[in-house]
Amino acid sequence: MTKPPTPVSNSVLVAAGDLRGLAAALLEKGGLGPGHARTTADVFVWAALRGIDSHGIARVPAYVDLLAEGVANARPEMTVERGTGAVAVLDADRAPGPVALTAAAEEAVTRARTSGVAAVGVRRTVHTGAIGHYVSRIAEQGLIGVAFVAGMPNMGYTGVKGAAVATSPLAIAVPARSHAPLLLDMATATIALGRIRQARANGTPLPEGAAATADGTPTTDPERAVMPLPLGGAKGSGMSLAFELLTSVLVGAPVFAAFHSEDPGGREHRQNALIIALDPAAFGDADAFTEAVDATLATLKGLPPADGAEGVHYPGERSAALGALRGAEGVPVTAKVWRELTERAATFGVPVPEVRG
Repeated sequence: MTKPPTPVSNSVLVAAGDLRGLAAALLEKGGLGPGHARTTADVFVWAALRGIDSHGIARVPAYVDLLAEGVANARPEMTVERGTGAVAVLDADRAPGPVALTAAAEEAVTRARTSGVAAVGVRRTVHTGAIGHYVSRIAEQGLIGVAFVAGMPNMGYTGVKGAAVATSPLAIAVPARSHAPLLLDMATATIALGRIRQARANGTPLPEGAAATADGTPTTDPERAVMPLPLGGAKGSGMSLAFELLTSVLVGAPVFAAFHSEDPGGREHRQNALIIALDPAAFGDADAFTEAVDATLATLKGLPPADGAEGVHYPGERSAALGALRGAEGVPVTAKVWRELTERAATFGVPVPEVRG
């Protein structure tokens, strides 16, 4: 049995609902409309509940800054451009990623209910957040969700000097009957940029082959590291390039080529995405499918664990359990992040919820 979450040293516990309310209030004060503020807060708290701290509640001040600087559009006029019945492109008008991708996931589900499969491209959004959230929303409705994102180059590419491609993520969610959905949520980088910053702050070395200096030389020194290296070398960098083609190029908003051109505008922050929904009912018996998913996951968990392993787990299982427990016990927020949130709250005149520790 998974143990209840223990407060991290120098952290406080905050009820998930209170944290969601605080985040939404700050984002609304930052310029978002009430609905978009709640949607964005939902994505941050979802990540925080599941221990994805790099995309959790710590992102709120940064998003408020993106809105204040005009990088993100607080009042976007998003439009869904007509495609075939199963295909659409959502022009986000620089909406925050949680707003744009939530809308795209809903559009994909609606179209997949009719067509069996749907693909919605997202053009011109800003920082998509944890993309596992969007495919999970699709899986909650009994469909399979797949998502790719491409952004600004910040990662090495095998054989290239310096940053070349983005740490573009992939997420897949598959619904089950009695198990938590399978949720594969991964970047094409060996480690996240946030982990490099964390190692620098803590003075701890980075893993071998995980990060590099500005010229692409691998290093374990967090003071010298400025970018992550691709997962699996050429495999990770190749996946990132493929995701650029499947998102940015496909929706007519290339990032990679513009970034590496002489045009200064090519380095303005933006991201693109592709969200796919598949309805199991279009392939056969939907109930039989989820039953077979359960059987597959149960078979995996029944395999003999390796020496020293605490058990056999499938992608998304432990984060779902952690999410349930943190939902009951409270979400740990580091002292640094809580201080930033309370300072922003004081500036905006937003009430701060009570903490549990």
